[in-house]
Amino acid sequence: MLTLHYGKGTILSGNIRVPHSSWDPAAKSYRCLAIHYPEITRYLRESGIRFQDSVMDPLPHPDFRTEIIPKSYQLEALDAWLEAGMRGVVVLPTGSGKTVLGLLAIQEANCPSMVVVPTIDLMDQWRTRLSEAFRSEVGAYGGGEADLRPLTVATYDTAYLRAEELGNRFPLIIFDEVHHLASPGYSQIAELYASPYRMGLTATYEREDGLHSRLPDLVGPKVYEKRVSDMAGIHLANFRIERIHVDLPCDEAEEYARAMGVYRGFLRSRGLKMRSPEGFRRLVMMSGRDPEAREAMLSRMKAMEIALNSNSKINALREILEKNRGERTLIFTHHNSLVYEISKAFLIPAITHETPKEERARILRKFREGAYSTIVTSRVLDEGIDVPEASLGIILSGTGSKREFVQRLGRLLRKSGDKEARLIEVVSRLTDESRISSRRRRGV
Repeated sequence: MLTLHYGKGTILSGNIRVPHSSWDPAAKSYRCLAIHYPEITRYLRESGIRFQDSVMDPLPHPDFRTEIIPKSYQLEALDAWLEAGMRGVVVLPTGSGKTVLGLLAIQEANCPSMVVVPTIDLMDQWRTRLSEAFRSEVGAYGGGEADLRPLTVATYDTAYLRAEELGNRFPLIIFDEVHHLASPGYSQIAELYASPYRMGLTATYEREDGLHSRLPDLVGPKVYEKRVSDMAGIHLANFRIERIHVDLPCDEAEEYARAMGVYRGFLRSRGLKMRSPEGFRRLVMMSGRDPEAREAMLSRMKAMEIALNSNSKINALREILEKNRGERTLIFTHHNSLVYEISKAFLIPAITHETPKEERARILRKFREGAYSTIVTSRVLDEGIDVPEASLGIILSGTGSKREFVQRLGRLLRKSGDKEARLIEVVSRLTDESRISSRRRRGV
């Protein structure tokens, strides 16, 4: 009788050829990626082939039960996932309780489960929530830890590196911020794990590079989606988005014009048009072998740095903060240099990727307690971090990414009474930043 085995991120099926497999002479067995495990067992059953299934090796576990009371849309999302065979992606706005949905999925599956996250901060947050919900010790793989438990949280990096060890231990795997999984490296996590039950969670399904088209194969189809506009005023706070234009000072305007002149002149000379991110990626590749292309790329980067970090924005920020004194405010920028400049000029606590974990936690705690009313940050709070309630967001600079914009807006949308959240963009007039602003707004 055929016996299925797990080995090094693959399924071995002996001398029976199963879907997606090829012969491995060293193992003297047909072998295929572990992601195909459910399809293989289905094929064998439907073909009437008797087999012994020795693929999964789950840890002994208690009964996973939680007292969490879900909201109606969380139940709808859970039902959609269950109806899809416990595979698929759920898209919910930041602040709407995606973590709760993950807890409900674990309760329904009632089996050893792994949650995969992009950062150590998120790993710590999930461990806390899992421990509180199920009154159980929670393992961790990442940040120097390697503690295996029936409930375990791992970073994407460690989940990939430990795939051979962990790939058959968890029937359910939950990918938080699942858009990361579509990247060429991380997608191998999905391929090397045999987990038959899979859930992806994200606020922003689409990727600028289009690789999100791989997610149905890696996790399952998109089974449920709610946009910010669907939930505002009901489950999330109402919100307004405002745009304030500022003029570049004369010296900055002249320098911007010179730099953009070099960039646009190069495009004209080569007959190039930049109508998508893919166009700019081609320019980056050209710059590696073409000195003129490199000069053009660097000139554009210089021009955008001027537009994004203009001194006029500091003056606009001063006026906004004076008009909204005491309001719980998050200031977002693209470059760390502007974060530190603002922090020094206004005596505002700053958080960047360089901020030590303990200091970041202290700043967020004081913001939550009301000791700080304002925080300035670059991109480190865009994703995943549990940011305390704020009602005013100020974007001084950013990319054209719809994901980034939605995530920044989501930091303001935790419902509290009749709160109306405001997101203010400060944009340099007559620069490419206006186009960038318009592009990212399409995400809402």
